[in-house]
Amino acid sequence: MRLILPAQALLAFATAQLYDASNSLTALVGTANYTDPSLIGNYYNYWKLKNNNTLYDLTRADRLPVTSPKLIPMLGSRKEALIEPSRTALVIIDMQNFFLHPLLAPHATNGRKAVQPTLDMIRAFRAAGMKVLWVNWGIDAFDLVTLPPSFLEGFSSNHQMNTSFCTEMGELQESNGTTVDMGKLLCRGSWNARPWGPLAPALDEGLAAGTDLYFNKNRLSGLWGAQTPLGLYLQESQTTSLFLGGVNSDQCVWGNLIDAYFKGFDTVYVEDMSGTSSPWYAEEMVRYNADGDGFLANSTYVIDALNKQKGGYQG
Repeated sequence: MRLILPAQALLAFATAQLYDASNSLTALVGTANYTDPSLIGNYYNYWKLKNNNTLYDLTRADRLPVTSPKLIPMLGSRKEALIEPSRTALVIIDMQNFFLHPLLAPHATNGRKAVQPTLDMIRAFRAAGMKVLWVNWGIDAFDLVTLPPSFLEGFSSNHQMNTSFCTEMGELQESNGTTVDMGKLLCRGSWNARPWGPLAPALDEGLAAGTDLYFNKNRLSGLWGAQTPLGLYLQESQTTSLFLGGVNSDQCVWGNLIDAYFKGFDTVYVEDMSGTSSPWYAEEMVRYNADGDGFLANSTYVIDALNKQKGGYQG
């Protein structure tokens, strides 16, 4: 004999099962301590507010080990943050020849201004034992058959596939007379996809020393979708706090920042190691929303704080 349940009974049964699953999860990991007014978040991912709610402790020290926490001054509505170096990374986005070389991107003056602050931050993060993550466009053959038309058309100079991703860009004549094969447009391994100017040797140096890691991306964000190589690394290394900068600030930097925010990371927008060729109000949008979603920082203050706290924050 078959038992046929009415739709209402099936819905009630499914709801009860979902409710029970939630209870099991709560029993397994516990809940946030709502009696502690300084804590905001959940059992594993939370901030602690200190010093009359002006200092944000991002270390998760109740759940994870700490080494030598650093107190970092911020520029926005959240004034200070305490970070754990072993779970903090500098994320450098798209500072590539294609976007920064004067002959390829003559209007990218703001992006080129961000190069020296970026180099300074790289040195400071390495010295403090914090990882440097390079996140760049790096298209491969599989990407070409899965990229949506909006991306392919947006990177085409004639609205056709024959000038979009991974098409030959030809040669470039440098000011010193050197001829450079630019390679395929933002394709993995091509010259135009390499970091620009002094950033290229900085990347090579970091990769050789093991302080830096390199991640290809195939959308504006290196964290889009369910999982990416960058996202997998952050998850497995238990990285929680990200200092982000690069070009363009209102496009790929913002895409990475907002995805990181959606996925629960602490986001710090470093204003002077970011730039854009978009109108001024695009940069203002990034600063305004980055302040609401996380923290605003300047490399000068970050580096000064790191230099003064070699032995960690004594608070």
